[in-house]
Amino acid sequence: MTPIDYLLVQIAAWIPARRDERGLSQSTENAILLAGAVSIATLIITLLTSYISGKLPK
Repeated sequence: MTPIDYLLVQIAAWIPARRDERGLSQSTENAILLAGAVSIATLIITLLTSYISGKLPK
């Protein structure tokens, strides 16, 4: 084995193996989190509006 071959083998040993990760992509996760945040904000605004409207004199 030549020194170059030996060096390439050593470098290849240090390169981490490609991980086979299963799951959602980061952009999908961000979209789901955004949709959840919008849903919660809409719910809070609706509840507050209903509460305040109920307390106002008619």
